[in-house]
Amino acid sequence: MARRPIIAGNWKLNKLTEEATSLTEDIKIKLMDINKDLLPVVILCPTFTSLYAVGKSLETGKGISLGAQDCFYKESGAYTGEVSVPMIKDLGASYVIIGHSERRQYFAETNETVNLKVKAALAGGIIPIICCGESLEQRESGVTDKHIATQIREALVGVSADDIAKSVFAYEPIWAIGTGKTCDSAEANRVIKMIRSVIAEVSTKEAADQARILYGGSVKPSTIEEQMSMSDIDGALVGGASLQADSFAGIITGCMKVRA
Repeated sequence: MARRPIIAGNWKLNKLTEEATSLTEDIKIKLMDINKDLLPVVILCPTFTSLYAVGKSLETGKGISLGAQDCFYKESGAYTGEVSVPMIKDLGASYVIIGHSERRQYFAETNETVNLKVKAALAGGIIPIICCGESLEQRESGVTDKHIATQIREALVGVSADDIAKSVFAYEPIWAIGTGKTCDSAEANRVIKMIRSVIAEVSTKEAADQARILYGGSVKPSTIEEQMSMSDIDGALVGGASLQADSFAGIITGCMKVRA
């Protein structure tokens, strides 16, 4: 079945509010003359402090959605420093990244907390972008598939097939991000096909066929066409290349060339 591609920009811990709104406006200009019916789903994920400002800018940017980089699984309460699903939805976000490798590495994110956040996002009307991936040590030990399958199974405990079908997944080969090592497109596609088979195993084949699975390993304008030519790669979760309007727009147009 045809799945509409997604290109999501994860700005991580970058851009003050004025810089974030300026980048948003630049991206809007780059996409202004593109047929919106042919655009992939484009998502910008700024820091929490810039969510409101970027959301306001996107009100006049047809075809671009707002996403958050994380959420908490409680709606309210004595949880100092956390941001809930209703709060990010209140700012206009319709997507949220959950379980990013950096959240797991630096902030003690676990498969259990990923599952709680996924269920909270879906209950609150936000689409989760559920991340998974393996380290260099795990890849060299030959446990890539086992490790990622466990991440997916545990992230989806108690999630209905209907909710899984509308969720987004992102494969991050952690060992290939900023290391000089590369994950070639065929291998990325193989892992993503495996992820889709695990989704089918824990839900239904129909849900797995509908769920979109992105690639998130140092995506650039020079790599996107080959990546998008693969059978199961449905788009990209873009890091550094999303911080410049030219490179992010290049990834979007490269995606469109392949899927036209």
